[in-house]
Amino acid sequence: MARKLTVVKNTEKAVQPIRFTVQILFVLLCLWIGVEFFLFIRYFETNGSTAFVARPPGVDGFLPISSMMNAYYFLLTGDIHNAHPAGFFIFLAIVAVSLAFGKAFCSWLCPVGFLSEMVGEFGEKVTKKLFKRKLTVPKFLDYPLRSLKYLLLLFFVYAIFFAMTALSLKFFLDTPYNLVSDVKMYYFFAQISPLALWVIGILFVLSVFIRNFWCRYLCPYGALLGLTGFLSPFKIKRNITTCIDCSLCTKACPNNIKVEKVRFVISDECTSCLSCVDACPVADTLDVTLMGKKKFPKRYVAAGVIMIFLLVTGIGMVTGNWQNTISKEEYKILIEKRNSFGHPTGTAEIEELNRESEAGAKDGGK
Repeated sequence: MARKLTVVKNTEKAVQPIRFTVQILFVLLCLWIGVEFFLFIRYFETNGSTAFVARPPGVDGFLPISSMMNAYYFLLTGDIHNAHPAGFFIFLAIVAVSLAFGKAFCSWLCPVGFLSEMVGEFGEKVTKKLFKRKLTVPKFLDYPLRSLKYLLLLFFVYAIFFAMTALSLKFFLDTPYNLVSDVKMYYFFAQISPLALWVIGILFVLSVFIRNFWCRYLCPYGALLGLTGFLSPFKIKRNITTCIDCSLCTKACPNNIKVEKVRFVISDECTSCLSCVDACPVADTLDVTLMGKKKFPKRYVAAGVIMIFLLVTGIGMVTGNWQNTISKEEYKILIEKRNSFGHPTGTAEIEELNRESEAGAKDGGK
């Protein structure tokens, strides 16, 4: 006679309200940084007629390539470059969160991830109304498209970690272009071109019909965190004995991972949002586990993500490596001449940087 399985209802509180609160708070923090940065630039635009507001160091978080270069420069020399030091610690914090809890930065803290999520929620309502179902990209197209973000990451990794020396890194980080890259980024959006608007519009439309289009297919930062996330000791585990095959976990996953088909969720697309864990109706069937064994309360994931990020960035603040050393007078000149500073865009330019930095080192040694 077959043994009847007793189903115990999952009564554990959902973690999604906590995640949404964390996302909103981080978005508000980013908006505050944006307002401060606007007021900082406005002071120079008005030739000092408005009140001076110090440049917010948090804006460095929007310079991932410069931050990655600073991180590699630190590995080679032991020094933190003083142009965008906060970016170095923000980059380390993001990677540390990923090493601990997988790609959690994307679903808990990233403002672009939050915006993508909101657009995706709206998009699902639209597609269900228009097509009576959720739209997904077929596998034969999904896999090649997902490789795009890894190709972008590979380009940056090669350009920084293989094509540049410590001297050329310092040479680049010292350039006026890098010193004022945050200001150039601001003007890119403040004086956005029609072409850029078209690109953003197309990405928005694609994100409405294909959830997380940017994050899934184009974000090199997400590619990096997806890879480092494989090293996380925390994994979502499905108890195949108590699972009732209701498919609610798979339906809840924003990244189309077939949670119901695996024992452990091991995927570069998993952002540790824990939507699948919240959706599971059976107790002790889908849980966050440490090393696949001990259950780890999902509310601790929220606390862990926040604490790791604050701890690493806090180290930058207390050690005096948070605010840059560029003076107000230097910024005045840099901002006035910002349009004359170009960016080395290819291997030839990087090799030229290497030659110039080596030549400068030889001249300095004479």
